[in-house]
Amino acid sequence: MFTKWVKKVVLVCAVSLLGTLAIGCGGSGTPASTSGGSAATPSTATSASSDMLKTIQDRGYLIAGVKHDVPAMGQLRPGGLEPEGFEIDLMKALAKKIFGDENKIKLEKVESKTRISMLQNGQVDIVAGTTTITEERKQQVDFSDVYFLAGQSLLAQKGGSVQSVNDLKGKVVATVQGSTSAMNIRQMAPDAQVLEFPTYTEAFLALKQGRTDAMTTDNSILMGFAANEPDYELMGGPFSQEPYGLAFQKGHPEWVKYCNDFLKEMKDSGKYAELYKKWFKAEPPK
Repeated sequence: MFTKWVKKVVLVCAVSLLGTLAIGCGGSGTPASTSGGSAATPSTATSASSDMLKTIQDRGYLIAGVKHDVPAMGQLRPGGLEPEGFEIDLMKALAKKIFGDENKIKLEKVESKTRISMLQNGQVDIVAGTTTITEERKQQVDFSDVYFLAGQSLLAQKGGSVQSVNDLKGKVVATVQGSTSAMNIRQMAPDAQVLEFPTYTEAFLALKQGRTDAMTTDNSILMGFAANEPDYELMGGPFSQEPYGLAFQKGHPEWVKYCNDFLKEMKDSGKYAELYKKWFKAEPPK
C-alpha cells in the first residue's frame, strides 16, 4: 500500500514538473520573441545580415545618410526640425516603398568627408548625398544607377572678375573637403589657390565675406545657393560631368537591385520628374 502511494506521488510530481517546463518554454509552441532571438530592440548596424532589405524591414525603419548643407538637395534650415530637398524626398519615397509609410526613416547627417566611412561602418543603410560615381569610390562602396547628372561649375559675384574657369589665375577658390571638386579645379586651374572647407555653407560664407573669389562644386549644389542669393550666379557653364549615385556598403547586391528598381519606378511613374520640378523649377534632363 505504502509503495503504491509513493509511486502515485512520484508520478504527480513528474507531471507537474513537465508542465512547468512546458510553460517556461512557451507553452503552446509560440516563440517567446518574433525578432529571431532576443526580444531586445534590433541592432541598427547595417552589416548584421547579408540580406540588407530584411535587416531594414526587421528594424522597422530606413537609415538614410543625407546632406544638411546643400540647398535644394539636402538642407537643414535654421530652426528646422529635419532637412529638406530633392534627395530627402527621394529617400522618403524609398521608405514608403519599403514600409508603405514615408515617415519610417531616420535621416542621418553626412558630409562629403564622412559619407563613405559611415557606410563602411554600418551607420547608415544608404547615402543620398550628392555622391559622384568614380572608379576610386567603386573600390570602397557600391553604387546605384545614376539618379542625377550634375556638372562642376563656378559661383561668383555678378559683375566680378571671375566669369569662367579661365579667369582663375591668381584667384582664391572655395570648395569642400572630400569631394571631387577640389581635384578637378586643381587640374583645370593650376594657378588658382584652392581653399577646402568642411561644409558647403562654410565655403559659401567665405565667398560672401570676400575671402575667396569664387566657389566651385557641382552645379546642382551651386544652383541652390544662387537661388537664395541674387548677387551671385553660376559662371562659364559646367566643365565636368558628375553623375550622382546612391551609395551602399559593399556586399549587398540584392539591396542595390531593389533601389535600382525603385529609381526606375520613380522615373516611369513621373514621380521623379515631379520631385525634380519641385526643387529645381525645371524639367529633368532627358
